[in-house]
Amino acid sequence: MREKSLEYHSLHPKGKIQVVPTKPTKDSFDLSLAYSPGVAYPCLEIKENPDLVYEYTNKGNLVGIITNGTAILGLGDIGPAAGKPVMEGKAVLFKKFAGIDVFDIEVDAKDPDDFIKAVKMLEPTFGGINLEDIKAPESFYIEEELIKRMNIPVFHDDQHGTAIITVAGLLNAFEINKKRPSDVKMVVCGAGAAGIAIAELVQHIGIRKEHIFLVDTKGVIHTERTDLNSTKQRYAQKTNARTLADVMQDADIFVGVSVADMVTEDMVKSMAPNPVIFALANPDPEIPYAIAKKVRPDIIMGTGRSDMPNQVNNVLGFPFIFRGALDVRAKHITLEMKLAAARALAELARMEVPDAVSLAYGGEKFVFGPDYLIPKPFDQRVLYHVAPAVAEAAVQSGTARRPYPGRENYVSFLEGLMRS
Repeated sequence: MREKSLEYHSLHPKGKIQVVPTKPTKDSFDLSLAYSPGVAYPCLEIKENPDLVYEYTNKGNLVGIITNGTAILGLGDIGPAAGKPVMEGKAVLFKKFAGIDVFDIEVDAKDPDDFIKAVKMLEPTFGGINLEDIKAPESFYIEEELIKRMNIPVFHDDQHGTAIITVAGLLNAFEINKKRPSDVKMVVCGAGAAGIAIAELVQHIGIRKEHIFLVDTKGVIHTERTDLNSTKQRYAQKTNARTLADVMQDADIFVGVSVADMVTEDMVKSMAPNPVIFALANPDPEIPYAIAKKVRPDIIMGTGRSDMPNQVNNVLGFPFIFRGALDVRAKHITLEMKLAAARALAELARMEVPDAVSLAYGGEKFVFGPDYLIPKPFDQRVLYHVAPAVAEAAVQSGTARRPYPGRENYVSFLEGLMRS
């Protein structure tokens, strides 16, 4: 894999993305329109009406993927330059799945305020900002401040993307095991950006805050601890449980966003009947899929791996969330838009899966159930299901600045976009 990956990235042209012109450049007249003197005319129009930047430039279909390299995948703080291959890879996914153009921006700024200032100054360029691979707790402050200061969508995918796909999977798990969200006990292992965002979002589908137990590297987050930052303090529970093993007793749901091999067979055995485990550490989950299923045949399980059922994969979220947000020119990505994306994914998984999806996965058949809670990334219907739901939620929540053309017209637009 190492040799293949290095060869893949180093083939000419280097990296994974490039910029190409979208207008004719066949002769000198075309060039005079693209640049001087013709380019002056759209410049003057935009000067008189700044909103026309969306009419005469690519701003409305351009997202900035921006990192400072402090939390790159499972590699940690490896710096902005070393994180650039990941940002280019994210750009490929935006383009492949939703037709969105991207500039990846790697910022040499560990100080949160410096980073915020740098991103804010880029607002004229982009229609939206995807914050990526920024370590917690700074990531919470950075996102909150940029949302306040900017009039384009700002979305930290490491937080909200994982949370949205997790919620989609949980909605369908409840459909199968018939448990009521208000009754379940949930354990989240990993109290960084993703873990906190999951704990926040699941409350909006009925899971009660007092039933959510977070575990970090020092154990259960409880009220007697004195080492908690303000974000973790919000989830400190009054409990005698101190270890992951303690708190897993009678848990209905385990979500892991931590590291491999955190969960033992005995912990899985101690869970409530018909439990749900989403072990999302990558590349190796908190407990291997085969071991968990062997210990508890009644389990509903997902991982972050593509070679196992129920992959919780952020690519099912961010391209389509931004697509819907950009197309109605949303100022922000709201809670309603996140929940609309999760519900749309859950609904799609309950629909009959076309043969084209099976062909993309070697002929494997997918039917809604314990082994198919979440749509597959190569299911082309995800775009046409999620982006309209997000756009409609943007209009309903009052953040859209452009009329929504109706679902039928919007889907036709999306189909044309992807054909081109």
